[in-house]
Amino acid sequence: MNDVATGLHRGPRAYAAFIGIGLLAGLLSGLFGVGGGTVIVPLLVLFLHFDQRLAAGTSLAAIVPTASVGVISYAASGSVAWIPALILAAGAVVGAQIGTRLLPRISQTALRWGFVGFLVVVIVTLFLVVPSRDAVFELTWLTGVALVAVGVGTGVLAGLIGVGGGVIVVPVLMLVFGTSDLVAKGTSLLMMIPTAISGTIGNIRHRNVDLLAGAMIGIAACTTTALGAWIATIVDPSVGNVLFAAYLVVIAVQMALKAIRGRKKG
Repeated sequence: MNDVATGLHRGPRAYAAFIGIGLLAGLLSGLFGVGGGTVIVPLLVLFLHFDQRLAAGTSLAAIVPTASVGVISYAASGSVAWIPALILAAGAVVGAQIGTRLLPRISQTALRWGFVGFLVVVIVTLFLVVPSRDAVFELTWLTGVALVAVGVGTGVLAGLIGVGGGVIVVPVLMLVFGTSDLVAKGTSLLMMIPTAISGTIGNIRHRNVDLLAGAMIGIAACTTTALGAWIATIVDPSVGNVLFAAYLVVIAVQMALKAIRGRKKG
């Protein structure tokens, strides 16, 4: 990080922005079972002129404490599938390595449009399928293998286009595995912790993380994550689906804009 960049990322305005971004990211993280990177990264780039890679690395560092508080909140109501989350995390760690190696060889524009298509299918399905809060996740050899595949696929996409795991894992657990919305969110948050720690260690080595910013955002996020998780438990599953679909629409628009810009540059 050079001196000019450091100057932009310090001072009262920057610190206030870190706290504000953290409060919003924490609320969404608890409510939807996501890491909050889809909020943190664009806001750091837009308001504080972070480089894209530095913003992504800082976001990943902030996710560690945020997801930890979220897991505790969901675990308090028994809404975490512990072993499936660890299987997903193991697959995601491997997949992320594959994704970063494939990065130079695959068209980012095509990938982004493909992901937008995936999100559109998920958004439509969320209005057709309402998960049962009484559903129990049954771990068998077949579902175990499927979880590994989902984890690897999630990791590959994370490595290729920087998409956080929750955006993929939560709808897949609900719509494919029949898991309740709360268990899907709690499990997703647990899966993110080892993945985020691993990624943050790598980013520190490559100096792609602002640790002070990550700490401030993460600590601020921790104060609202539990609130988001509590709101998730009191809203009706169908209402939760609509809210999650609206969140996915925002992400799909972001990804479509990146794809359009990438095509113009190409």
